[in-house]
Amino acid sequence: MQPPEEPVFSEPWEAQAFAMVVKLHEHGLFTWNEWAETLSTEIKSAHKPYYEHWLAALEKIVEAKGLMSNTERLDRVNAWDRAAHATPHGQSIELSRLTPATETVQSTSRTRFAWSLSKTSTP
Repeated sequence: MQPPEEPVFSEPWEAQAFAMVVKLHEHGLFTWNEWAETLSTEIKSAHKPYYEHWLAALEKIVEAKGLMSNTERLDRVNAWDRAAHATPHGQSIELSRLTPATETVQSTSRTRFAWSLSKTSTP
């Protein structure tokens, strides 16, 4: 009998970040070599949990490719933080339809993960 396997993702936001990278790659927005280089650079830059590196690399590559500016990203982070603070524990966080990103996700401890695939509709 083998011991139970550890879950691949500790939090839902980790799976979402992973899925976004895969989807952006599928849309041809970057190559796996570009992703590996960006992630590798991020991992070398600081000591933090693996998927925090993954998320930071995702933010960097999206900005470098012109899919989202730093200002747009920070606006989304701020909107996400406001929505997270206004949402009762255990309920889905909903960003206002007036903000650039409209999405509903399960509330997690990782409120920084604040953007959707809306920018990937055109490869």
